[in-house]
Formats: sequence, structure tokens, C-alpha cells
Amino acid sequence: QVQLVESGGGLVQAGGSLRLSCVASGRTFTTYVMGWFRQAPGKPREFVATISGGGGTTYYADSVKGRFTISRDNAKNTVYLQMNSLKSEDTAVYYCAARTARLVLTPAEYPYWGQGTQVTVSS
Repeated sequence: QVQLVESGGGLVQAGGSLRLSCVASGRTFTTYVMGWFRQAPGKPREFVATISGGGGTTYYADSVKGRFTISRDNAKNTVYLQMNSLKSEDTAVYYCAARTARLVLTPAEYPYWGQGTQVTVSS
């Protein structure tokens, strides 16, 4: 089992930046692939970014590539999502999630989830 707690959301103007954090507790952090997902009102939850246990492999949704960066600090059991050049369409609740084994992009493949943090981008 692993427990996940996100923080760092808020209200920001278009073009601004935010950094989300997700702290994990439980089993050895490096055994988990970590992912960030988001869900806007009336829309399904969608993949944003994922990172391997050692941090050497990352994948991004096309919509955030070049603007968002996922990283992790295994000494602090924390995964980050640095979001730059934010757009109004990035407004959503952002969730971090964890799974063991290989990187996947599908929300249903992640058994562990945080409670989410709201990101609102004003235009």
C-alpha cells in the first residue's frame, strides 16, 4: 500500500507557472512508477505525465509536452510536476497516482491515487 498527498495547486494567470508536489508514504518509493493525471469538469480523467521508479524515463501527453516537466526526488519520496506557460485549458483537478511494474498511460492501470489538487488558470 502507498498513500499519496498532493499539494501546490492554486489560481494562476495564463502564461504563469505552478509546481505540484506529491508525497508518498508506505512501501519503498523507488518501486513505484508515478503518474500525474487531470480531470476537468464534465470530462474524463486524462494522462498528463509519468516517470519511472529511478527517474530515467518519462512520458508526456502531447498537450503538455514542452511546457510541463515531471521529476522525482526518491530521497524525499516526492514526485513533482513543474507546469510552465499555463493555459486556460490546463484548468483541472490534478491527481498523482502510483503503480508497480512498467510505465503505462491509462488511469485505470494505477491502483493508488491522491485526493487531487485544483489548478485554475485564468485568461
